[in-house]
Amino acid sequence: MPPQSRANLLLGLCCLALAMAVAFLWVPLDTDTGLIEKVRRRISIGDALAPTIAAGFIALGGVLVLIANRNDADQPALTRANLAFVLSFVAFLLVVFALMRWAGPLALALSGDETPYRTLRDTGPWKWIGFGVGGFVLVAGLITVLERRFSLRAVLVGALVVLALVAIFDLPFDDLLLPPNGDV
Repeated sequence: MPPQSRANLLLGLCCLALAMAVAFLWVPLDTDTGLIEKVRRRISIGDALAPTIAAGFIALGGVLVLIANRNDADQPALTRANLAFVLSFVAFLLVVFALMRWAGPLALALSGDETPYRTLRDTGPWKWIGFGVGGFVLVAGLITVLERRFSLRAVLVGALVVLALVAIFDLPFDDLLLPPNGDV
């Protein structure tokens, strides 16, 4: 790698550091159960499974960034524009997480129902609102940024991805709360 360009090295190391922080700090401090729980011969997904798998994918991405193209002469340079993009991306993610966290309680408050959200967080439609709105904005927004234009395809893919994730993670499991309902 040329000495003038360390952007891939820095990005890969940051991804690995983030993955390690998630797996070894955040997950143990934020979850009460392990990866898989077995209680009275019933096996269920533990609180730590999803974030640990996510940390594994982040680490895999970091390793791939570190080893792919490591000897290429045309490594990307770390510029102010790159840093501005990363900061705007982080800001976008914070907005998405805020939408995910507050869309359900806000929808309940606007409905006029005086039942606390915590009581309804595992009942439809309340349990899908935050995950649906946040997930849709995340996927459709990322596609829009990558394609550098808004498209109907981005909207459809965002909607289909959220529906698929709900079908995979929520419908088969009675005791699984979609994010962020476990923390509300």
